[in-house]
Amino acid sequence: MKLGYIGLGKMGFNMVARLLEKKYKVVVFDKNKNASGSIAGHGAKAADSLKSLAVSLDTPRLVWIMVPYRAVDPVIRELAPLLHTGDTVIDGGNSPYKESMRRARELETDGIGFLDAGVSGGPSGARTGACVMVGGKKEVFRKHETLFRDISCRGGYGYVGKSGAGHFVKMVHNGIEYGMMQAIAEGFALMKESPFGLDLVKVADLYNHRSVIESRLIGWLKEAFQELGEDLENISGTVSHSGEGAWTVEAARELGIGVPVIEGALLFRILSQENPGYAGKILSALRNRFGRHEVFKPASGADKKN
Repeated sequence: MKLGYIGLGKMGFNMVARLLEKKYKVVVFDKNKNASGSIAGHGAKAADSLKSLAVSLDTPRLVWIMVPYRAVDPVIRELAPLLHTGDTVIDGGNSPYKESMRRARELETDGIGFLDAGVSGGPSGARTGACVMVGGKKEVFRKHETLFRDISCRGGYGYVGKSGAGHFVKMVHNGIEYGMMQAIAEGFALMKESPFGLDLVKVADLYNHRSVIESRLIGWLKEAFQELGEDLENISGTVSHSGEGAWTVEAARELGIGVPVIEGALLFRILSQENPGYAGKILSALRNRFGRHEVFKPASGADKKN
């Protein structure tokens, strides 16, 4: 199979590497020429423009977009005139689901298929097998199902509904993630301040042996404690949020559904910008573990407040 791939960030680069291992022919484009050159060394063909990417693909063309959500529209505006009826575009980033619904409608007028694919698992999942939630027309999904199977872990992909559904399900996934991470951070912050002198590495390891809260998140926290120390001294206590938590809360309000846990977790991240603390350090450490987000303190070693 041959496809075009736009965007070689942490997720995109690793996913292309996986596809190359599975004998796909991949034409890539990224404004970062170093990234394009590096993946070309693994067997991809680097295009110097979207036009050269499009003309390098056999028809019907398949193009995967893996860029920040604010860049999706500019990419599609430039790409769409280069495509033809029967071609397919997949947005594998975290886009607002209503925008994915709109993009599907707009591309359909030119006979171009569109799938919104929410991808979970971070850079390591992109490399070794992700969890992928796909929305769009079912016949377009079926046409490209082998691709989704090949980028996913076993059993880790699925068609979830019409256009927008893939990104909606991924949005809610990220909202749930906010809540789960917040509970872990609060619980371990409580244990750190307890009078028992608890070994948090040991507790995290114990929790991850058939307890009800056994999880990859607990495992990642144990790794962070082991590598960085239980005080997480060099980790920032301010916690960034990339948008999906806020989108989840907004969608819940529109649908009249209460999501107090997710809303509280989002509020904590917002307030942490001025009031960093140990729970924030745990959240930041977890974000670094699964998403390779930059969470270390600046050279001064200080948050805005201590």
